[in-house]
Amino acid sequence: MNGPIVVKIGGSLMDAVDPLIGLFKKRHLAVLIVPGGGRFARQVRETGISGDAAHWMAIAAMEQMGWFIASREVSTVTSLRVPRRVEVLLPYTLLRTTDPLPHSWDVTSDTISAWIASSLSLPLILLKSVDGIRSGGIHQNLITQEVPTEDVDPCFLRYVIASRVKTIVVNGRKPRRLGNLLDGRKVLCTTIGF
Repeated sequence: MNGPIVVKIGGSLMDAVDPLIGLFKKRHLAVLIVPGGGRFARQVRETGISGDAAHWMAIAAMEQMGWFIASREVSTVTSLRVPRRVEVLLPYTLLRTTDPLPHSWDVTSDTISAWIASSLSLPLILLKSVDGIRSGGIHQNLITQEVPTEDVDPCFLRYVIASRVKTIVVNGRKPRRLGNLLDGRKVLCTTIGF
């Protein structure tokens, strides 16, 4: 995979951040990391809050995960720009200013990362704790239309397909697999593309 990319690191991968960052840096990649909310967003959900308050608190949770990633000697950015090196987006101010997506638990950092990739006209790699997207318990190698799944948020596939964001969903707990993907090798993943 050549050129700059957007990579969403799922919040469930907090304990896997170091090898992922190491992989990106070793390859001198231009990566804009979009952090998931992880345990911080889960705490917001557990409060039972909904609507605007929950939306902005969950985005603040993404920002907390972003600072965690930044603590691994990763530069931070707060605006939309094509990355020149490994950078992590602290999304709160950007999203407060642009407010591009519905305020709902149906929109998580998955769809936010797709909006960022679309805005920058860059491909997206979604790193999750699963091998790709499953529908009806069956791994999907290629998706070109919406399918029922619980592996991404309910708005993600609709947004990616409508916006034509070239997307790959791969297991972030398997850095070697990610490395092979970046080298252009065929790996177990889900491609959403055209």
